[in-house]
Amino acid sequence: MNLSLYGYDDHWIAVDCGMMIRQDLPDQPLQIPDVDHLAAESMVPEAVFITHGHEDHIGALAWIWPHWGCPIYATPLAIEMLRTKFIEQGLKTDALKPITPGSETVCGRFQVTFLPVTHSIPESCALSIVTPACHVFHTGDWKLDEAPLIGSPMKASTFQALSPVDLVVADSTNADVEGHSRSESEAASALETAIRGCDGRVVVSCFASNLARIEALGKIAQRCGRRVGLLGRSMERMVATAMQLGYLEDFPARVPTHDIGYLPPDEVLIIATGSQGEPRSALSRMAQGRHPVLDLNTGDNVVFSARAIPGNERPIERLKNGFKRLGVIVHDETTNPSLHASGHPGRDELRTLYGWLRPKALLPVHGEIAHQEAHRDLARSLDIDVPILAQNGAIVAWEGETLNVKTHHHLRPVLLKGRQRPGDKPKPETSRDTRSLAIALTILPTETGWTRIGRLIWDSAVELDLDEQALAQWLDERIDAIPAQTLLQLRQQLFRPLCDWLQERLSSVVQVHLQLMPADPEPQYEVRTNDSF
Repeated sequence: MNLSLYGYDDHWIAVDCGMMIRQDLPDQPLQIPDVDHLAAESMVPEAVFITHGHEDHIGALAWIWPHWGCPIYATPLAIEMLRTKFIEQGLKTDALKPITPGSETVCGRFQVTFLPVTHSIPESCALSIVTPACHVFHTGDWKLDEAPLIGSPMKASTFQALSPVDLVVADSTNADVEGHSRSESEAASALETAIRGCDGRVVVSCFASNLARIEALGKIAQRCGRRVGLLGRSMERMVATAMQLGYLEDFPARVPTHDIGYLPPDEVLIIATGSQGEPRSALSRMAQGRHPVLDLNTGDNVVFSARAIPGNERPIERLKNGFKRLGVIVHDETTNPSLHASGHPGRDELRTLYGWLRPKALLPVHGEIAHQEAHRDLARSLDIDVPILAQNGAIVAWEGETLNVKTHHHLRPVLLKGRQRPGDKPKPETSRDTRSLAIALTILPTETGWTRIGRLIWDSAVELDLDEQALAQWLDERIDAIPAQTLLQLRQQLFRPLCDWLQERLSSVVQVHLQLMPADPEPQYEVRTNDSF
């Protein structure tokens, strides 16, 4: 979740405005930056500059931009992604200003230049921000890729022409990793080798924004005699947007979603969303045997071609275990580390960039504190000053050719409960009458607790405004977190939160009948009760 503000002489600009999915909370709400204090501090930006189109850099703009109403400058791919978000939220798109990588724009006392860098999404840019007082280089997310599948390698001369810069605000994500990040070309080669060795269906999960990986998979499918299908709304939307902008021109014709399951298994390659274990994703539904158009069978293959975002390790492991129970073969970083290429620089790449820019000082950002500390140590070994490690909410001033923390704002978590949209109003209360809802779950014990398998079975004699996907997602998260030793304890700890969850979302009182069924039925464990609230 990224939002940086730069100020000079009472003028402010913003760089990026992202969101994150809180997989650690029930219902997985979206979290966006806290900007309520900015107006009181006269820190409202006069423009927003976007480095690239990843959700953690653009996802919150549709929520926060209405507070500002200023121009938004971004490269064409990010602009189209934002345009879709703005239209969905009922916002005008006049503020979206496409800018070509390499171009420069002036806003107040700021001269901002978009400098193309390689990353895991096309048209990524670093920003050169020049004011009368100092020259800041904001890296955004980047890496050095000598053989990118989309776009050109970074040119040393472009960055050497900027040196020396006063301050680099730089990506620390892989600052603790020695060496050089893997090229997209290497990842594509490893994927082709793995896919050629697969029998049955092949499902590859990667980030929808990684167009280079998607383009490579299309070519691999053709060479391996497989037809391509896409599963996941974000994947389909991203491919369509990319094609409108001239990317993926040679991508093979896609099999319609509803036809994928009818093709011979060894003729199918599916590119799917859900590499982070998101419960509503195509991949999670397949792992649970609940995808509406495709059931995976013993001997089919799932390839994870994406790194685990810190904090998502547990849902990803649960996802992989679901495939293993189905007899599906899982290919990931433990079987072949080359299946994925990071979009962030290792230590050798950081050394190279700083050799080009010759910065006086560094402010490490991104990653956890351990990554920022590793970044600081590397910079100091290159005689680059690292005065501070700033925390979220800090106001940092460049004074006397060094950084000083002037003040610190307490930032509250801003959660979009239920994924509501801007302007949404709470549903009006209606008269309540008693209705019945029966829910049956098949439960499997695991090494760490319990998990739900198979389809969610529920029934009501009358129509209920119940979001089945949201209910299934909530149940999966709650069951996974309950430390019960027996099925009876699990049901006792699940029932009351379930009733509360339903009461918040339904307009009428329901009498709940919850039945937990063991995957391997044993009479002493089966529980049937009839409770209500």
